[in-house]
Amino acid sequence: MTNVTTHKPPMWFLVISIIALIWNLLGVFAYIGQALMSDEVLKQLPEADQEMYANLPSWYIGAFAIAVFAGTIGSLLLVIRKKWAFHVLLISLIAALAQMYYLVFVLKMANAMTPMIIIVGMALVWLANHATKKGWLS
Repeated sequence: MTNVTTHKPPMWFLVISIIALIWNLLGVFAYIGQALMSDEVLKQLPEADQEMYANLPSWYIGAFAIAVFAGTIGSLLLVIRKKWAFHVLLISLIAALAQMYYLVFVLKMANAMTPMIIIVGMALVWLANHATKKGWLS
């Protein structure tokens, strides 16, 4: 059995972890909104958007789901101070990179959120790694 010593993290760590959880929950709501979009709502969108949603590849939809659900779980793991946060957030980042690749290079639909999603994902992976090294996570 390994003897793991954890130290209490500073208050800013908890605040950032809670903000990260909220950020990722917003992503979950965006995913659910897209996944459960009714035909009536879809028909109200511009024709180009209707075609885009109809032609999204299944791997993109899967990457979107993995990115937001893993991000939410990873952020929750940060809040409850578990080392698994790093691995789960890394999976979320990889999925988000795949998703953003498709948006930027295939659909050519980059906006201000595209780099922000990647930057936040990278920051959360770094934070989880930093917190592990500091002994804040068990």
